Amino acid sequence: MTSKIIHPGLPLLVGRGELFSTSGACAICHTGLVDETGVDASIDTNWRSTMMANAARDPYFLASVRGEVLANPELGPIIEDKCSTCHMPMARFTAYADGGEGKMFEDGFTDPGNALHTLAMDGNSCTVCHQIRETNLGLESSYSGGFVIDTELRSPNRLIFGPHTIDDDPARIMQNVSGFRPEQGLHLSESELCATCHTLYTPYVDATGNIAGEFPEQTPYFEWFYSDYRRTQTCQDCHMPEAEGGVTVSNLSQVLRSPFSKHVFVGGNAYIIQVLKEFGEELMVTASSEQFEATKELTIEQLGSRTATITFDEVRLSGSRIIADVVIEVLTGHKFPTGFPSRRAWIHFVVHDSDGEVIFESGAVNPDGSIAGNDNDVEPGEYEQHYLAIVQPEQVQIYEAIIVDTEYRLTTTLLRAKGYVKDNRLLPSGFEKAAPYEDIAVHGMAREDEDFQGGGDEIQYIADVGSSEGPFVVTVEILYQSIGYRWAENFRLGNGSEIERFLDYYNAIPNLPVVVARATVSVGE
Repeated sequence: MTSKIIHPGLPLLVGRGELFSTSGACAICHTGLVDETGVDASIDTNWRSTMMANAARDPYFLASVRGEVLANPELGPIIEDKCSTCHMPMARFTAYADGGEGKMFEDGFTDPGNALHTLAMDGNSCTVCHQIRETNLGLESSYSGGFVIDTELRSPNRLIFGPHTIDDDPARIMQNVSGFRPEQGLHLSESELCATCHTLYTPYVDATGNIAGEFPEQTPYFEWFYSDYRRTQTCQDCHMPEAEGGVTVSNLSQVLRSPFSKHVFVGGNAYIIQVLKEFGEELMVTASSEQFEATKELTIEQLGSRTATITFDEVRLSGSRIIADVVIEVLTGHKFPTGFPSRRAWIHFVVHDSDGEVIFESGAVNPDGSIAGNDNDVEPGEYEQHYLAIVQPEQVQIYEAIIVDTEYRLTTTLLRAKGYVKDNRLLPSGFEKAAPYEDIAVHGMAREDEDFQGGGDEIQYIADVGSSEGPFVVTVEILYQSIGYRWAENFRLGNGSEIERFLDYYNAIPNLPVVVARATVSVGE
């Protein structure tokens, strides 16, 4: 397969239904915007290369849904409806309002011949988030895509919300042009809005194939709620950073609005952004290669400067052993990693002798994206425990979620996921390890680790250098992947066009980690 590295990006989708309009309709007025320093703050420019915009095109998502359906064919309609709720929300909500449900495959939303295809492929578009009512935000009914959007009002009287007030004249212009009447809605700036999709429970089945309960697939909102950040920052503060000064939010107005949240939706999925960039033509994306590169750079910057730090508390040479006390401080307002359980972070620790030769290494990454020494990357039924100390190169400290089915067998199939056998994802500041809420609890050996607390972790490395000569250079770093090796490799057991396409991309683009933080020290001089 040949990658398509240079792609100009297709025009934004243009479509209009009774309840929603696509991004192309909104961009007519909400493009060509700059902040007070002259930096482009156009909503469409920033949004189109994000994971939000490409939620319906994400090849890993589509492969995952196909894999779930193949593993549980009798639950196919439930799976497709659940997954389309937050990845193809305009199409699914329209179908739901008409008495139907979300159907993704065959003649469903991904079929260009489907009447709702255009709405579906626009992903998490403008008129989804901006039409959400504050009715049930923060309540249990709002989670797992339970947001409320009015289905009674019709154009030109449908309400659409933004964080600022708007005068009558520009409001009338927008109403006449778009069919939506703008109103101030302060809830657009609250974490509870994001929680509607980023607090997700999925059903799981037992050994007989019957639905046996629900699994907390992702819970970043609860992780944030029980952290110190609940009092100081919202989701939007970090993932939609403010522009410099005011911004004219419409090219029909000269009124500067401040604060203005840039629609960059920066997260941690640099790998899929790279896939979308290189195979943009095939995936029919609306962002250019240049725009995807900008989003990838923002993602790497977020991971590398606002996610975590790693330092040496003490490093000493004792006989033939280097003893290093390593400290991680978490900067995120939720667990790290958080969200979908395929994500993992780990410590790469390496010692070089005076000749530059590696004499001890834990957590090295292999060319195929697997971690040297990680039991789970070698054998799908095994996993790496949480460590208090690392004394052998084949031991690796991996911060991750490992899930099991009702028979306590490891799985990467969500519809088989009963719970976590290991969850030592790093905790945000202020998070009590004895969490009051089981869905966000710590699982496995990390429960007993007194150094693993809200705000970070401490771990000791003991490296035997034998007869090697110093001085020794000791380097430690945090590495991160949005798709762990086992989660991708298990696709090779299945089939389906979506799975085959993802594996083609995965084989073409190395799944190498992003460096989150690094520290180096010399010892034994």
